[in-house]
Amino acid sequence: MLIRHIEKFLRQHTMPATKFGRLAAHDPRFVLDLRNGREPRGVTEAHIRSFMSGFDAAVMEAALAAAELAEAEAAKAAAASNNAASKKETDRVQ
Repeated sequence: MLIRHIEKFLRQHTMPATKFGRLAAHDPRFVLDLRNGREPRGVTEAHIRSFMSGFDAAVMEAALAAAELAEAEAAKAAAASNNAASKKETDRVQ
């Protein structure tokens, strides 16, 4: 049943039902109507399922990109710290 998948999606992403409806179906009342028994057409259901899987993929991709960025920033900071320590040591020896 579509509403169960949507409710799970909303909990996972802490997204309000109206925002989901606006993004996925261009209808802020979409989820509320489903909760009240509305049955979406097959095309609409396919579109909603596609939206949810695409959203999950985009979230995962963004998380990976953020992790890679953080790793690169940490490496850059470590390299700068090592360079500063080497310069200090060189200045001390001279």
